[in-house]
Amino acid sequence: MHFFLSLLVEGALAGAVYALIALAFVVVYNASRVINFALGEWLMLGALLVAMGVHVLGAGLLGALAFACAGMFAVALIFNRLVLQHLIGQPLISILMVTLGVGALFRGLGNFALSGIPSSIPLPISPGPIVVHDLSIPSDKLTAALIAGISVGLVAWFHHRSRTGVALRAIADDQQAAMAAGINVDRHLLLVWCMAGAICVVAGTLWIYVSGGGFGMALVGLKIFPIVIIGGLDSIPGTIIAAIFIGVLESLATAYLDPILGGGCGLVACYLGL
Repeated sequence: MHFFLSLLVEGALAGAVYALIALAFVVVYNASRVINFALGEWLMLGALLVAMGVHVLGAGLLGALAFACAGMFAVALIFNRLVLQHLIGQPLISILMVTLGVGALFRGLGNFALSGIPSSIPLPISPGPIVVHDLSIPSDKLTAALIAGISVGLVAWFHHRSRTGVALRAIADDQQAAMAAGINVDRHLLLVWCMAGAICVVAGTLWIYVSGGGFGMALVGLKIFPIVIIGGLDSIPGTIIAAIFIGVLESLATAYLDPILGGGCGLVACYLGL
């Protein structure tokens, strides 16, 4: 019973990080109706910039995060000017091909920049477990989930309560009406991509620390698509619930089915959850 409960807890903690990653997808789709199939590569790029800030520039964690956010803002600006403005209203196949191409470009740049950079980001988190009623909870995963949860709450508040968030929702409902009301659509769409970049910086840092899996995050991006489909492509509350569900489902499938079927059941379970 304790083993089952520990799987539920670890799955829910992973789901909190998944929810933060999925928000990078949802905020973009909600405002621009562009499906970012290169989400895993955006996540990789954000984490890579943080690692460069720590290991190459010698900056502290906060300085590295600021450097990475600035880098992602620059990427968002270039992407918005060269790609995004031509994708709005285009068929899905066009969006698929362009975003996959951008993802391949990011992977190539990432592999080129990775030479000599350690695939680790040190965080000031104690690695020891926290024991609650004989239930052992990894403190690193718990802390990562708390940081992800706070970040999700801030994004949700911004989107639903701030004036800029109201403008973004107006753009999502009707871009022409929003422009007629005096909303600068281009500037707000650029802001959305900058938000997605900042989210990828935080989420990528947390993911590398918790998983220890290096910068290969394409599979992480694949796990996000079932989450946003189950939760709703433009629903932040639905995305949070779906992320926790997928996290728990993946944890149970990995623990109970991988020893029998030989691995990979967690990713398959994410899609069977649809």
